[in-house]
Amino acid sequence: MDLKLFYTGPMQVNTYLCVNEETKKGFLVDPGGPSMALDQYLESNDYDIEYIILTHGHGDHICGVPYYKEMFNCPIVGHRDDIYLFNDAKENLSTAFMGAPIEFIPDIFVEDGDMMEIAGMKLLILHTPGHTPGGISILIGNILFSGDTLFADSIGRTDFKGGSFAVLKKAVHTKLFVLPDDTFVLPGHMGTTTIGHEKKYNPFL
Repeated sequence: MDLKLFYTGPMQVNTYLCVNEETKKGFLVDPGGPSMALDQYLESNDYDIEYIILTHGHGDHICGVPYYKEMFNCPIVGHRDDIYLFNDAKENLSTAFMGAPIEFIPDIFVEDGDMMEIAGMKLLILHTPGHTPGGISILIGNILFSGDTLFADSIGRTDFKGGSFAVLKKAVHTKLFVLPDDTFVLPGHMGTTTIGHEKKYNPFL
């Protein structure tokens, strides 16, 4: 598995590329905008993106969706509870981030506990609301893409519309902190961490 981090968009979102090196097919998590570095890496390795998966609908995480969907003609995956963000530029603030409205409806809606298989890789979808109602985390092996739910020594903001600290805290404790301590956490911003570290040291949880 080839797993790479790219910083995309004006907010420098952590965008993750995950590819099965044998098939050269994979998925993108949270493209925050077009990225020359990402484009060059995809082209130089002849990689094909089969899905774009969105951990939530805030504009800093979705502004690259139209660009990469057109490039790869691939389905967009998200949770239905964030549709009010995906399809409304005023709500997702994409105009403020990119200078143009980004609005769409995901092609595939996932629910808690859904399994996806992409290029031979098995992904477990965990519904982790609180930052947004439709926030999800994605588990592949011992790697967790946590979006803006869980950060290194922090958590996502809960003061936006649809946010709730109580809901986020419950989601983390019931969905994420039950994972093995050595689960490697790849958040939507800042650096990486582990479930074990966050259980011990996260001051918000």
